[in-house]
Amino acid sequence: MAFSIRATGLASRNLSRLRYICPQCRGYADVSAPPPLLIKLRKDLKTAMQNKDTNRLNVLRSLIADVTNAAKTSSPIKTDMQILSLLRKRQAAAKQASEEFKAAGRQDLVEKEQGQVGVLEEYAGSVETISADDIREVVIRVVNDSKEQRPDGQANIGEVLKKLLGAGGSLDGKPVDRKEVSRIVKEVLTMS
Repeated sequence: MAFSIRATGLASRNLSRLRYICPQCRGYADVSAPPPLLIKLRKDLKTAMQNKDTNRLNVLRSLIADVTNAAKTSSPIKTDMQILSLLRKRQAAAKQASEEFKAAGRQDLVEKEQGQVGVLEEYAGSVETISADDIREVVIRVVNDSKEQRPDGQANIGEVLKKLLGAGGSLDGKPVDRKEVSRIVKEVLTMS
């Protein structure tokens, strides 16, 4: 009888040890669902391997590696919009590299970079975002509300962005590119 009590005590201590996650590892233990675009990238990686599509394979491997590396930082990639931002950065870098290779007379590398731009554009186009016209309507409404609330009748850029993108804001949680929203806010404020 004493043996079974002791065994039960050991079992509960061992279970508690198994459930413990060190503070540094807690970020890796996050079991939230990955963004749909990341799932598509991983699925397409397998297809590219089977089809031996080296250009697509290289692009997908580098994108997935960037997402994986970001998961180990303080700002992991958790949404399609963050992946879209990564795609656009990569796209801009590939276009710039293509121009530099063109200036250097390296047509083989220009074609390689153009192929990568094509793959990146394909994935960037698959992410649905709110159109610029819809964003402009919301921005104009928020700017007008801000002007009415202030005694001097002037809207502040930071205040407007906070009302749009902050917690509970008009565009909070919606699929919008923050840079695009910021650009439209500046444009609307300079016009008014």
